[in-house]
Amino acid sequence: MKNKVNTKQALGFFGNYLTIWVALCIVVGIIIGQVFPQFPKTLSKFEYAQVSIPVAILIWLMIYPMMLKIDFSSIVEATKKPKGLTVTCVTNWLIKPFTMYFFAWLFLKVIFKSFIPAELSSQYLAGAVLLGAAPCTAMVFVWSHLTEGDPAYTLVQVAVNDLILLIGFTPIVAILLGVSDVVVPYDTLFLSVVLFVVIPLLGGYISRKYIIKNKGKEYFENIFLKKFNGITEVGLLLTLIIIFSFQGEVILNNPIHIALIAIPLIIQTFFIFILAYGWAKAWKLPHNIAAPGSMIGASNFFELAVAVAISLFGLKSGAALATVVGVLVEVPVMLTLVKIANNTRHWFLEKEK
Repeated sequence: MKNKVNTKQALGFFGNYLTIWVALCIVVGIIIGQVFPQFPKTLSKFEYAQVSIPVAILIWLMIYPMMLKIDFSSIVEATKKPKGLTVTCVTNWLIKPFTMYFFAWLFLKVIFKSFIPAELSSQYLAGAVLLGAAPCTAMVFVWSHLTEGDPAYTLVQVAVNDLILLIGFTPIVAILLGVSDVVVPYDTLFLSVVLFVVIPLLGGYISRKYIIKNKGKEYFENIFLKKFNGITEVGLLLTLIIIFSFQGEVILNNPIHIALIAIPLIIQTFFIFILAYGWAKAWKLPHNIAAPGSMIGASNFFELAVAVAISLFGLKSGAALATVVGVLVEVPVMLTLVKIANNTRHWFLEKEK
């Protein structure tokens, strides 16, 4: 019973209804983009290397509370536990890109062949591959927070995946798409890592060290940390409103194709999560490592995928649309996986004890 109470507290005011709030914010974002088109146009001026600075600030607000919880001395200990890193690295880089290609090909080129023109289905397939080759960098901290993951180990998992991403993304995309002119926008990649990992990490480290030194660990854990209850969830909802104020017209103009693209993306997300989560259970990893580790591969680095899709195929291409659909389905699906992970916590309790 204790774990259920903790989970509800982690979700804050929104509790178990966070999925409903997310759906409402997506709708609100689309409406704002249609009724007040100047809103996204104004925000688009504050963009660099395909990264929206307002969205980056909100994501920073989401991640900062989790970085505060990291006992930085435990990062060294996390690197001495290779099983969790093995699960996420093998799943994300030796399995995920290829299963994404398979599911997207099966549905978009075979099952939905009569509904989607061949050339367009190839572009949709390309967009799906770009998503599959880019595991999550920022939002995984949110999923880890909601499943009470080990923040230090989550940080290590994200850092290792980012290092592999630097060298692995280009050849994987080139192989699966059969193209040799893949140009990775490294400014997007590096800026995203700096904004979504380095800055909140430094902020958390400096804040933790300063406050504990001046006011003590008890004040830090029992008073200061509680001031950030609900901040992560509010940041998530505001981020969705901004993102979908940009994407509303694309979504409204392609309702049928969006539904068709979403099906293989959703299946892939559940498949990768179940694979990694089941592997972690079989290896007897603790839940606070298994849950966030399984979600790194299940969710995607959509900023990078969108940027590459636009640079390779164009802003109005099917590939770009497919990456946008990835944004559309990710949060509701990931919240479902969060609920599954929290409801199956008892599978791991014996190990954690």
